[in-house]
Amino acid sequence: MNDTQKIGAYLCQGCGLGERLDSARLAEVATQGGAAVVRKHDYLCSNEGVSLIRDDIKQQGVTHVVIGACSRRAKTEAFNFDFDSTQGAPAVALARANLREGVIWSQPHRDDESESESESTSARETTQEMADDYVRMGCAEVKFMRPPTRAAESESENGGGNRRILVVGGGISGLTAALESARAGYAVLLVEKRAQLGGWSRDLYRHLPQQEPYAHPQANHVGELIKQVQAERNITLFLHATITRTSGAPGRFSVDITRAANAPGKALAPVTENVGAIVQASGFSRYDANQLPQFAYGKTADVVDQMELERLFKTADEHAATKGAAGASHPNRAPIKRPSDGKAITSVIFVQCAGQRSQQAGHLPYCSGYCCNVSLKQAMYFKRRDPAIDTNVIYRDLRVPGHGEDFYRSAQQQGVAFTNGEVKQVRVEGDQLAVHFHDHILAEDAIANADLVVLATGQVPNSGAVLANAAASPAAAHNSDKQNAAPPRAADSPAQAAQVTVSVESILNLDYRQGADLPHLKHGFSDSHFLCFPYETRRTGIYACGPVRRPMDIQQAMEDATGAALKAIQAVENAGLGRAAHPRSGDLSFPSFRRDGCTQCKRCTVECPFGAIDEDEDGYPQFNESRCRRCGTCMGACPVRVISFDNYSVDTVGQQIKAIDMPDEFDEKPRILILACENDAYPALDMAAHNRLEYNAFVRVIPIRCLGSVNAIWVTDALSAGFDGIMLMGCKKGEDYQCHFVTGAELAHERMGKIDDTLNQLQLEPQRVRTLEVEITDLERVPKLINDYAAEIDAIGMNPFKGF
Repeated sequence: MNDTQKIGAYLCQGCGLGERLDSARLAEVATQGGAAVVRKHDYLCSNEGVSLIRDDIKQQGVTHVVIGACSRRAKTEAFNFDFDSTQGAPAVALARANLREGVIWSQPHRDDESESESESTSARETTQEMADDYVRMGCAEVKFMRPPTRAAESESENGGGNRRILVVGGGISGLTAALESARAGYAVLLVEKRAQLGGWSRDLYRHLPQQEPYAHPQANHVGELIKQVQAERNITLFLHATITRTSGAPGRFSVDITRAANAPGKALAPVTENVGAIVQASGFSRYDANQLPQFAYGKTADVVDQMELERLFKTADEHAATKGAAGASHPNRAPIKRPSDGKAITSVIFVQCAGQRSQQAGHLPYCSGYCCNVSLKQAMYFKRRDPAIDTNVIYRDLRVPGHGEDFYRSAQQQGVAFTNGEVKQVRVEGDQLAVHFHDHILAEDAIANADLVVLATGQVPNSGAVLANAAASPAAAHNSDKQNAAPPRAADSPAQAAQVTVSVESILNLDYRQGADLPHLKHGFSDSHFLCFPYETRRTGIYACGPVRRPMDIQQAMEDATGAALKAIQAVENAGLGRAAHPRSGDLSFPSFRRDGCTQCKRCTVECPFGAIDEDEDGYPQFNESRCRRCGTCMGACPVRVISFDNYSVDTVGQQIKAIDMPDEFDEKPRILILACENDAYPALDMAAHNRLEYNAFVRVIPIRCLGSVNAIWVTDALSAGFDGIMLMGCKKGEDYQCHFVTGAELAHERMGKIDDTLNQLQLEPQRVRTLEVEITDLERVPKLINDYAAEIDAIGMNPFKGF
């Protein structure tokens, strides 16, 4: 708050606001709240209404704007006054008072003849009181906001301007991401650890069909994709190379690329390159079939996995072509020999879910998704060579979604047999393999003989290094960090994640205190927000795609890589403008702290979900604005409240709480405060209002960036001010979290779990503070939650602090 600010309050009359609310009374409330300019307009979002505001900014010197109209989620483009150089207007601080969704739509007008005149008058007055409070809250909030400014690092000589994109991994995902980025006009560095591009897809004999009629395997097209990448001028290749160090942030990553020398075990001096964003397309490794001794893998060469069968076919064709055999002009007819003795193969059994979908130690607990279609494809290989070859797919569940259903029907028509069962064991009996399985249809055990058994093993992500038994929750990580002056670099896993005991080589070698690679999900895949932001990771400006993110086939991986390339492009452009990444894309604010009040407790550095805060040489927080997602988790963590943003702080929320008119206990008008996450809970409230679903009129809603940004002082102040109840509405937490900022909801639950001490000190009931998980689709559930809680508060009684 400063003496040079000039507040302008603008009240919309459209969408029924003018008919339902006393606009003259709202104007008076705004004036009392400090507004020097107060104006009303029939439709504030119209060109005329927006021009009215712009003119006051330019001519009247308005620096802080309060808009009393619709939700802050609506008309964001119309009410955007940040760096409006085209209109000649300076940036202003902006607050929104939600009078439409938050008041008149959540309190639908009823023409009920049974309602008495006094009851109707009371309802109108209560609705007006809601509107009055939201205008007060808007004026109080904007006083403690500052017009947004660009982060200094985005304007610096070396910061924010690098638009090159690094792609790590030269398989099908990496090739696609590199090519899509390059064709969009961006310079790309493509790093591949092998001596040649293509990854596993290079070794495939045929690909799954990617076009109509989805009936037959199609030629391997990765060679053509490699040629396109090699011919692209915007792509620089680094083969036989790895990333040995990554530091920096979006727009200014510094990466050391180390190439292998010709001599074994030797490496050339690293080359340092600067890039703006990173796409990790490090792919997958084959599940080790040696962990399946019950299927005779390793005991006989006639039990192979799917990739080994691909090579078998590819080698047979290459051999036939080289020798000029009769099948050379028709490679699909080159005979396939049994690996053990070279005899012709007459029968093949495909074992699905080999080492997958199992909780047994050493097995993969998940489905790799692509294996069923691959078995169909490989069964067709044999049928194309010789229709007389007996091919049998033994499956638990055949998962071939989408056009895979057409592919499945084609396999049936070609004579591929399918048996619903579960293979228990494979034995070598003479020159035959005996497959012991339980037939689910006949409900009995059975044995089938075959010349060759193919195991459908799964994908294991190449997601990089992670410490064994890493901390399972942010709280545990915080405690560990406090005990170690120089804590080990461990991946910060989501709450309740399974302990990881597999150590692999690092992919990115990040110079982050939180770990050398991207955080992992419990099965080792790179962590991302599956529902809303599938390519986003917990390291801003670094995007995962392909099987490192989740199991997928080639077509899915190519689509995934295109999405990640688009996100990388968005990242470099945002970084150049000093803007935040998703989900607050475009936000120009960034955190700052008051050094003289900092106690160096490290809670902000440890609890930041995105590795955006380090410590300087004196132990004080060092904020990296380009890595920051603007969630405010650091603000909620700070016990001394010295961290803030230009447009979001302890004061901007705290002053709204204090501005709400608090009736005394004799008025019998309770007040319930709702702190609603802007990503899920607040949209759910808006959508409930759009559907005219009514909820209690005594609530006052304050949208917050994330439940993780809630500072305990807000709860204490609200209870001390006389609020009868407080509802904290955030996203789902846990293994399948939906929190847009990953750990915010979990941290809030942990922090509020300790609020009982405060309630005991105030001699208040524990029910007066409630933390809830709300999804964006809960538009019908949210009003019920509010109304049920209001009834519970009514039963408890008024807060005894009212009136003090």
